[in-house]
Amino acid sequence: MAEKKYFGTDGIRGKVGVYPITPDFMLKLGWATGKVFASQGKGKILIGKDTRISGYMFESALEAGLTSAGLDVNLLGPMPTPAVAYLTRTFQAQAGIVISASHNAFQDNGIKFFSADGMKLPDEIEKAIEEAMDEPLTTVESDAIGKASRIVDASGRYIEFCKSTIPNNVSLNGLSIVVDCANGATYHIAPNVLRELGASVITIGTEPDGLNINRDCGSTHPEKLAERVLEENADLGIAFDGDGDRLIMVDHKGETVDGDELLYIIARYKLGKLGKGGRDQGIIGTVMSNLGLEIALKELDIPFRRTKVGDRYVMTELLTRQWLFGGESSGHIICLDSTSTGDGIVSALQVLSAMQVFDQSLHDVKAGMSKFPQTMINVELSTKDGLMENKAIQAAVKKVETELGKTGRVLLRPSGTEPVVRVMVEGEETDQVSRLATDISEVVKAEMQ
Repeated sequence: MAEKKYFGTDGIRGKVGVYPITPDFMLKLGWATGKVFASQGKGKILIGKDTRISGYMFESALEAGLTSAGLDVNLLGPMPTPAVAYLTRTFQAQAGIVISASHNAFQDNGIKFFSADGMKLPDEIEKAIEEAMDEPLTTVESDAIGKASRIVDASGRYIEFCKSTIPNNVSLNGLSIVVDCANGATYHIAPNVLRELGASVITIGTEPDGLNINRDCGSTHPEKLAERVLEENADLGIAFDGDGDRLIMVDHKGETVDGDELLYIIARYKLGKLGKGGRDQGIIGTVMSNLGLEIALKELDIPFRRTKVGDRYVMTELLTRQWLFGGESSGHIICLDSTSTGDGIVSALQVLSAMQVFDQSLHDVKAGMSKFPQTMINVELSTKDGLMENKAIQAAVKKVETELGKTGRVLLRPSGTEPVVRVMVEGEETDQVSRLATDISEVVKAEMQ
């Protein structure tokens, strides 16, 4: 299949006002999407968004395009990305659209799509939409124009779904939790889920104004959360990103618990109790997953496999192997036993359930995994051509791998979006890891300028 023109690995994203993140493009995108799905029969599309100010503009443009192609539209308002995936399934919609740029600042925005089963759109549908974008925009006959309506109880439906993903006997009574919603799409949902399950909730990042999404808060900036947990003497803290598909947690000591550690906790809870190998189940991580996760899972007899960075690749490998759990260090965790996509709230609830089952604090329940120190250096390049084949670079990597032995890793990963290569070294000693990463970076600089 030919390379796609607009769709990247996670939809379409960019700076607001710069093509293709413009109202005219979104109008045409809505129409093209409507045209493709209308060819499958009269149906409806759900639209949700995060809290950034440009969401209003793009919501209206997409609505106009979809209805002009003859499809009905259900508007969800501010709603986490995984909520749109869930509601697309339960409303039996043809597709769901999310207007969001995830953990980016408000100046950016983007579009993500979900298919009727709550998964990402198949490549052939994305390609068909792109082909329709090249056609002139037309409007169906007036009696065939789609209708738009707002689903007023969408948040309540999703709150009940989240609560249903943990056993009925799990209660959060007595737990004091600080929740940072990144001034994003979970602001009116996550605190209510936790309160309804019995937790005492202290909130930060729950006053979105259209401009403050992800600003010095949320999963990409857990410092304020850690401070507040210590200040409130809380049991733990939970931080989501702007669209609610990832999370980072903080234990009662103020220590950050990242995606690798959260995935370990979920694996121990969900698969460790099933015996050796978790009945043919395992965990999918990425090339950036900490070596400590791999070692800790091995001690639990749980298989572990790595993919390229990106939740799309994690999901593909999960579906191929028919495994249920995977994720990334960033906190994007997929629990296919509960839902169809990465979901920050659902993942947090699985961790809280594990704490209750093991009768341990977050600090103690993560203790079975020891993170290895990692150093990553971004080296700017004038060209990436020949990088991986360069003999001097290969020799430098081999030398470092020999020094690290079996207790470390080296990864060179050219960026797909920037003229840089990421040099990552992981090992047991922080100083050694830092020194070796610098050594390789210097060779890369010298060879690739």
